[in-house]
Parts: sequence; C-alpha cells; structure tokens
Amino acid sequence: MSKSTGIRYMIILLEIFKLKRTFPLITEQLSKFLEHERKRATIFPPEDQVFSWTQACKLQDIKVVILGQDPYHGPKQAHGLCFSVQKGVPPPPSLVNMYKELKSDIPGFEQPSHGYLLGWAQQGVLLLNACLTVEAHRANSHKDKGWEKFTDSVIKTISEHNKGVVFLLWGSYAQKKAAVVDKRRNIDG
Repeated sequence: MSKSTGIRYMIILLEIFKLKRTFPLITEQLSKFLEHERKRATIFPPEDQVFSWTQACKLQDIKVVILGQDPYHGPKQAHGLCFSVQKGVPPPPSLVNMYKELKSDIPGFEQPSHGYLLGWAQQGVLLLNACLTVEAHRANSHKDKGWEKFTDSVIKTISEHNKGVVFLLWGSYAQKKAAVVDKRRNIDG
C-alpha cells in the first residue's frame, strides 16, 4: 500500500466512523510513521490486513467490542482481528485462555480446533486492538504513535451511536479505554 493509498484508506475509515473532525493530522502522522517502520523492520499485521476489523461487521451491527492491547507480534499470527489467528496457525496462549474461560462459563461450549475468530466478528463482535500495528517480536512497540487516539474515537463513536454494546476491555492497557465509553448507553468491563 503506498503512502497516499494508506492516507486515503484512513480518511475513508474516519468518514465511515464520522471521525474526520476528531483528528486532522492523525492520518498523515500515522502514515509517515508506518511507512518508515515498514522500511526498517517487519510490522504486523501485513499492510493489507491492518483494518480487517472494519470489514466483517457494520457499525450498526456491533453488539460486543473485545479490546486488546496490540496485535500478536509473531510471524503469521496477526491479521487485523484482535486475538484471532488464521486457520492453520496455532492459537496463542491468550486465545487458549479465552477458550478455557468460555468453556468454564458456558455450558456446552466446544473449543474450536483453530483460532480464527472471523465468525465472531460476523455476528457483531468487534475484535479491536488499542494499537493496530506492532513491530515483530516487540509487544507494544507502536504505543503512543497515534493509534490510541484513533481507536479512542472508534470506541467513542460506537458508544455514542449504538446502545447496549458490551465493551470487554481486557488488560490494564485496554481498560484505559473505559473513559471513552458512554456508560449510560453501554456496558464496560
């Protein structure tokens, strides 16, 4: 994806989520940062998968938001859906733990043999990370580069336009996002 294509794509997302007014420079800053990072290091997820979370579920259909810190930072793991990995990739420990919790809490839950969560997303579960990119083998390496403002605005928009959304903010980093959730209309935890 070229720099101009990346900027256009982010502007389209901002317009979709009615966020354009929120940050006039964020798209350019993030595009410059990511262009530089991709030249010097391996960045996950692949460029064409960073915004996969926008394609599986329409804004008005979101019922649950699962928010993580940042994408998996191992090879072939991150593909744009938080906590998800493509079929054929072993589920990482965090996802295995999620499955264990679901199995202990939900009678009859059958743990899938894979970690591909697209089916969840298609049912209204937004799988979003606070930061949408990460350097290989360096967790949280893209913290404070602009993604947090972007995802704050995404969460705020969902919170303002949808009612009864359950926000699952797992980990201390993700829990900071509770401040942008409209608790009169939605549930955070």
